Amino acid sequence: MRPGEHPDAVDEFDEVDASGGPRGAHRAPRSWWSRWWPFVTVLVVFPVLAYGLVTWLSDWDGLSGVELPSFSQSEDDTQEPSAGATATETATAAPVETPAVTQEPTPEPVADLTRPVSVLNATSRAGLAGGASDRLEAAGFTAATADNWDGDDLETSVVYYPAAADVATAQAVAAALGIATVQEDAAQAPDGLVVVLAADYEP
Repeated sequence: MRPGEHPDAVDEFDEVDASGGPRGAHRAPRSWWSRWWPFVTVLVVFPVLAYGLVTWLSDWDGLSGVELPSFSQSEDDTQEPSAGATATETATAAPVETPAVTQEPTPEPVADLTRPVSVLNATSRAGLAGGASDRLEAAGFTAATADNWDGDDLETSVVYYPAAADVATAQAVAAALGIATVQEDAAQAPDGLVVVLAADYEP
């Protein structure tokens, strides 16, 4: 369709302005202040308002009687460890003490009052061995006999015993007769204890 052949009638909107100038209003460019003042308002005005609101609320009597909630440790934090605690935790919490082993003391050797005791007089005083034998029987010995010594002269009285097991018995004999010397000698006392009374013996 060529220009001028439009079927509708020509109206005022089809007429061209004879002046040939631009139609409509033209606005001047916006200044920097007009673009930035909203942001400045937000950055300055809002903090001032917020500060004023907080100050007003802190001075308001309506908040003086308000108690803030307190936080305490929950029961779950203070409860005892569960039964499923690991062996390491249990060992750390309650170490097991090993009981000390008490060693039984070694019993003291006991004198055997039934052991044969032969009392021999190595002096010239008569009846010395018989009196010593009576002292041993009074001390509890049941197999004491008296006789004379036929060996070499001794300076001090002595109690001979055949083995280490008889040391306690020999010491008991020496204590009963007041003799200071006891000596292990199986040759002098092969079958029991032998007491040789020398000149130092006091009946």
